[in-house]
Amino acid sequence: MRYNIKVKGERLKVKGYRMWVIVLLCTLSLPLSAADTLVTTLSACRDMALHTGSSAKAKQEAILAAEYNRKAALAAMFPRVSANAGYMWNSKKAHFVGNEAAFSFGTATVAEDGTASFAWSDNSVAGSLQQWTAGTVLEQPVKSLSDQIGQHIADAYKYVYDAATVDLTHVVVAQATVMQPIYVGGRLIQTYKIAQATENMAKIESEAKREEIIYKVDEAYWRVVAVTQKKQLAEQYYSLLCQLEQDVKEAVNEGVATQADLLNVTTKRGDAEVKKLRAENGLTLSNMALAQVCGLPLSTSFVLDASGLSETSLPVSDMDTETAVANRSELQLMEQAQEIANRTAKIAGAGLQPNIIAQASYMYTNPNFENGNSSNWDGKGFFSAGVVVNVPIVHADDILRYKAAKHAAKVVELKTEETRELLTLQTTQANQQLAEAQQKIAVALLTQKNAEEVLRMARESFDAGMVTASELMQAQTLWLSAATDLIDAQAEAKTVETQLRKYLGKL
Repeated sequence: MRYNIKVKGERLKVKGYRMWVIVLLCTLSLPLSAADTLVTTLSACRDMALHTGSSAKAKQEAILAAEYNRKAALAAMFPRVSANAGYMWNSKKAHFVGNEAAFSFGTATVAEDGTASFAWSDNSVAGSLQQWTAGTVLEQPVKSLSDQIGQHIADAYKYVYDAATVDLTHVVVAQATVMQPIYVGGRLIQTYKIAQATENMAKIESEAKREEIIYKVDEAYWRVVAVTQKKQLAEQYYSLLCQLEQDVKEAVNEGVATQADLLNVTTKRGDAEVKKLRAENGLTLSNMALAQVCGLPLSTSFVLDASGLSETSLPVSDMDTETAVANRSELQLMEQAQEIANRTAKIAGAGLQPNIIAQASYMYTNPNFENGNSSNWDGKGFFSAGVVVNVPIVHADDILRYKAAKHAAKVVELKTEETRELLTLQTTQANQQLAEAQQKIAVALLTQKNAEEVLRMARESFDAGMVTASELMQAQTLWLSAATDLIDAQAEAKTVETQLRKYLGKL
């Protein structure tokens, strides 16, 4: 199978399989060149910008953090339960009575092996009897009786010694405690309110960031649309001058035009080529800016829906302005900041209020002293409960902090009112700018229509030989300027409209 391909008047015969290889390579190369061109709309660009990158995830994480802080502030109002336990090993026991006790009649001793002994003093009754009966038949009975009485005294002292000894070899302490704040000057409630305001601020900031992204997308989108149309105008203008240059060349050859006329047109055509190159470079940069906002590769080029460029909304009324200012994120953030400042002042004042906290606990110790000294692992413990009341009497530092916090809250209140006035001025100014931009569009449309008519008449007159090439170029320049002014007016109107929609919260 063969295909005949005609190239510059000659026929080239290519075998069938080679033709299929060429077609396949061309097909595979198409996605590589078309992948960087994206046909899209304003809504799609907004979606890409809002859902690509880490900004959306960061906003969600900030909201979750604020939400958990609010829940933590709420949980602080409820009882707090804690448990503690400890173990200690000691090499010796604790003896609260010495192992030797001296009395007026003798000395009792407890040895390390636990045996007890007693020694009578010389001036004691038993000691005197032993001295008097020494060498007599009563010596042995008296000594035996004295030893028995001394041993009883020693045993009694050993009993006391053992009773006053605590086995601290293994010490175990365990405790479970429940604490419930009853009244702490309103700190807990105010802290919860502050956490609520902080959560609201996180949500407002998230919405404000979303509006800012949409505004940047819209601005970059309409810039690409405007620059694309300007590039098309530059190409049309260049084509007109190329055609005019060809016509003047023919006129020079026929002797009805001079070489100076041709040189003038050629120079103008060179300027138009430079303008066309500038428009192409401007479009490349505008595409890169839009791609960066949308989270796409910077090499992406766009084919955008430009149908909305000539459509702008009407200015808003004063009532709409007042409502819009009340809904502005900047004002809402200031209002939440004012709420936090007021709550902070109340927390500072809480230092001047009484504090009441209730506590209950269960404790187990081994050894325990519930009924004497016991080291039995019987699992017995004891409960305790109480209420602690703290009443501040003279706290000069808390009074000064409270006054400082109140003045700080007043500063935030004044800034909030100032922000309200600035936002009202900003919205009114944007409203007036949109009205002016719409008026510019109306004037630019009329000017463009007149310039097109002048260009048409100049072309017909030039073809009839009634006007010179310079006059035709003037008409072409006038047409280019009018068309460019119309695009600039429309782009300005769309930018101001987007800005006004942002101020009105209608993005």
